[in-house]
Amino acid sequence: MSVAIVLVLALTSLIPIHAKVHGTGKICDELGRRSLSTRPHSVSIAEFGAVGDGKTLNTLAFQNAVFYLMSFADKGGAQLYIPPGKWLTGSFNLTSHLTVFLENGAVIVASQDPSDWEVVDPLPSYGRGIDLPGKRYMSLINGYKLRDVVVTGDNGTIDGQGLVWWKRLASHSLEHNRPHLVEFVSSENVMVSNLTFLNAPAYSIHSIYSSHVYIHKILAHSSPESPYTIGIVPDSSENVCIQNSTVNVGYDAISLKSGWDEYGIAYSRPTENVHIRNVNLGSAFGSAISFGSEMSGGISNVLVENAIIQNSLTGIAFRTTKGRGGYMKDIDISNIDMSRVGTAIVANGSFGSHPDDKYDVNALPVVSHIRLSNVSGVNISVAGILFGIKESPFRSVALSNVSLSMSSVSTVSWQCSYVYGSSKSVVPEPCPDLKRVDSAYLRAAVKRNRNTKPKILYRIPSSVSSLFVKLEKKSVHLFIHVQVKKFC
Repeated sequence: MSVAIVLVLALTSLIPIHAKVHGTGKICDELGRRSLSTRPHSVSIAEFGAVGDGKTLNTLAFQNAVFYLMSFADKGGAQLYIPPGKWLTGSFNLTSHLTVFLENGAVIVASQDPSDWEVVDPLPSYGRGIDLPGKRYMSLINGYKLRDVVVTGDNGTIDGQGLVWWKRLASHSLEHNRPHLVEFVSSENVMVSNLTFLNAPAYSIHSIYSSHVYIHKILAHSSPESPYTIGIVPDSSENVCIQNSTVNVGYDAISLKSGWDEYGIAYSRPTENVHIRNVNLGSAFGSAISFGSEMSGGISNVLVENAIIQNSLTGIAFRTTKGRGGYMKDIDISNIDMSRVGTAIVANGSFGSHPDDKYDVNALPVVSHIRLSNVSGVNISVAGILFGIKESPFRSVALSNVSLSMSSVSTVSWQCSYVYGSSKSVVPEPCPDLKRVDSAYLRAAVKRNRNTKPKILYRIPSSVSSLFVKLEKKSVHLFIHVQVKKFC
């Protein structure tokens, strides 16, 4: 007869996610310490013939200004100053070591004429556009393979004039996929701060294949009726901070993504090490904070804290489906205050479409180690709808200190299937699925942790029914009282 410590090995996979996202909590502080150094060279857009009357098209002026400022990249960089006025333009590219500064009263206005927007290939991790197959319009302000770029101001504004694009989408008259307002592709050390974004055709800010992205003091607003408009989208990007911002849009306020089906799996660029804090979010027909559903490259090590969510269809959503592959794991969400929200928490394993018919139906996503704590809400219609995938249930979903006051019309508090986890101090009482961990998961945890042996403080006599075990993992010391089970 031997003594097997099954539970302790399983619990090593249930160590508080704080241990795994410990470094993530420092990202905003580290990125925020980078000072806005004064560029030694500065020019005004007016010096290149631009006219701020809201009618004159200034695309060429912006392009010429950036081309001129490229010559200062190895001389400490340069600043493009946008004075008060309404500066109408089509899409244009930025350059490295550049600051674009919008003065108070300055508005960069996006042209509504599609011919003023450059057309570019679809992103490789998506294979096509989100709206329709094929190419896409380049973002209004675009950065490709850049370093050290700042788009900031004294509460200047970037107005996407999105209504015409929303109508084209609704009428199926789009020639190419809608553009975003600001997009950084394959770039690093970029900052967007102290600006207002209005009426984006699609996304307000999109960082993709990028790293060290700092988004600070942003106000993004689109009409509640605007279709599939998203505020801030970290996409296959790492070391991202979003803080001290307010986003109210038609669909998702903040959405983390990492590629679509077989294209995202092949590109294999995850979104990881993301810190979101001190944000005020609203989403008329989507989710205030969403993960996926395009998450085929993986999403992990995310810390969300101190968020106010109001007037939203969904508060927090995890979305995926068969064929996505990838994973969503090690996500810690805490100190969330919701009001007037349809469904507070959603995990949906059957959400979204596919880019084409070439996806692998056997590419099952993995959703695990999701922790939500200190969540409060008033006037909530449904506490949670959590539907996993039969062949790949959602694992280790932990809820603690969740208090949701239901609206008078509420009839169902929780709905769950194929999801396993734990709960503590949750009101209203959650599904039974969130009060246990299935035996298959315990066996899998044991198998995964065979190479990580816990340090036993004392030899275990066969007569002892419990003991204390010290787990040592990544400098995290955790004492657990373990029940010992005997196996013949």
